[in-house]
Amino acid sequence: MRFAIRASTIVSLLVLAGCTAKEGGLNSDGLATGSTAPASALETGDGQGPPGSYIKTRELAQGWAAHPGDEKIGMAYADNLGKLGQQTTQIEVLKAVSLAHPNDVAVQARIGKQLLSANRVGEAATILERAVATNKADWKTYSALGSAYDQQGQYDLARTQYNKALALQPGALSVQNNLGMSYALQGKLPEAEKILRSALAQPGSTAFPMVRQNLSLVVGLEGRLDEAKQIASADLPPDQVAANMAYLQQMLAKPNTWAQLSAQNTAN
Repeated sequence: MRFAIRASTIVSLLVLAGCTAKEGGLNSDGLATGSTAPASALETGDGQGPPGSYIKTRELAQGWAAHPGDEKIGMAYADNLGKLGQQTTQIEVLKAVSLAHPNDVAVQARIGKQLLSANRVGEAATILERAVATNKADWKTYSALGSAYDQQGQYDLARTQYNKALALQPGALSVQNNLGMSYALQGKLPEAEKILRSALAQPGSTAFPMVRQNLSLVVGLEGRLDEAKQIASADLPPDQVAANMAYLQQMLAKPNTWAQLSAQNTAN
């Protein structure tokens, strides 16, 4: 059987490797030179952002207008726009920086990952494709592109990127997790289970609880609920057991994903 899982659930299943807390907000990436947030928002604010952020953002807007495409100014400007809730302009600036530095793999990768974190999946994929086209991308960038493809239902393309990431970083648990869940999202649960079991057997897997959680989820989706609960709770301290069981129960109970799976024949 093949299970169609809605895209809204994917974020819970896939891991964006390499996204640090610093990279959590959006940065600059658009060719709209001199883009600025509305003056009223920068001067009076809307109740969002830390004190002084409006003045700082206005200064960065002026710097960006004078030096469109500048990486340092653009990234700082976009970061401040994000703090003010000016996401549309923030995206434009991010795209501008990306287009101004087409051969800088670090810039492309950073912006692509940030757009992916912000659920701007199509735009993220375009920029991450630009990064890998340089043939200088690291494994985290290939994994991020795979995640972008998965979120668009392009599972074969996603797995190609995950395998490239694993060729550069064998045994990377975040990538193995994503590879397994790529199969799960396509309804290929036995393949997903095999990969996730292999990942869970690796040294260090206890530091990456998502692998265990997703393995228990896949086994649960296959109808082996007792085994799924055992996987979720085996050899773990009580707090992790509680977290894993809550995750399993929540995901299996989602009305628009797990409980209403549409069955089809798999096309292998």
